Amino acid sequence: MHFTRTIDGRVLCGPNAVPALRRDGYRWLDVSIRDVFETVAYSGTWRLARTYRSICTSEVLRSLSKRRFARSLQALVPAVRSDHLRPARSGVRAQAVDAEGRLVDDFLIIETQDAIHVLNAPSPAATASLAMGRHIADRATERSELPRL
Repeated sequence: MHFTRTIDGRVLCGPNAVPALRRDGYRWLDVSIRDVFETVAYSGTWRLARTYRSICTSEVLRSLSKRRFARSLQALVPAVRSDHLRPARSGVRAQAVDAEGRLVDDFLIIETQDAIHVLNAPSPAATASLAMGRHIADRATERSELPRL
């Protein structure tokens, strides 16, 4: 859990890590039958769920109950009460899971003949960092006739 003060003085609390029912689903009611089917059909989903059954259940329940969410925040700030909390916008953070149900580390880089794919990037700030840009540029330069910058 974390608390983040915003420029307007509010404090955002979070996160909850719950499966989305749509790739770009920002609300509980955002559902894509195709996305749900692909997720359920993938063997890594079931292996991950078995390995982290307790954590997965806790995260989903915490996202559905303001009281549970407040209790988890109280581990850091005991004075927080559920009536202090207001819903806020959610974000979507894709998390790659391999076929064995393991969470893939950040910045899985896969190169094909014509492209360099950066998968499982943790945040827009990280993917836009100069260091990541340099790393990808270096990899592209190594693959081509381009002079190194």
